[in-house]
Amino acid sequence: MLPSDPAPLPEVRFLKILVTALAVTMILGLVTIVGLLVTRLSGPVPLPELPAAVVLPEGLRPISLAFAGNRIVVLGADDRVLVYLRDGTLLGETRLAPAPGAPAP
Repeated sequence: MLPSDPAPLPEVRFLKILVTALAVTMILGLVTIVGLLVTRLSGPVPLPELPAAVVLPEGLRPISLAFAGNRIVVLGADDRVLVYLRDGTLLGETRLAPAPGAPAP
């Protein structure tokens, strides 16, 4: 500003302060969001473990686990499906068969 320039109006000065505060707030918010994303997504996701009370049959290699309420569903590599309670009680076992007309794996 030169000495010959007129003094800025108070409204303009107030608007300048508001715009500066908005810019600072937006920058801080963006830095916070990026920081949270980096910290949350950088580590590996812990997989659930089979409770120690559940004992799988000899030779069964589990390929999938599902936790549904109080039940645990185990899919074996030999297409067996076992359903356990969380306390280790075996509720049932079944074998999967391909649907008629389905392509062979």
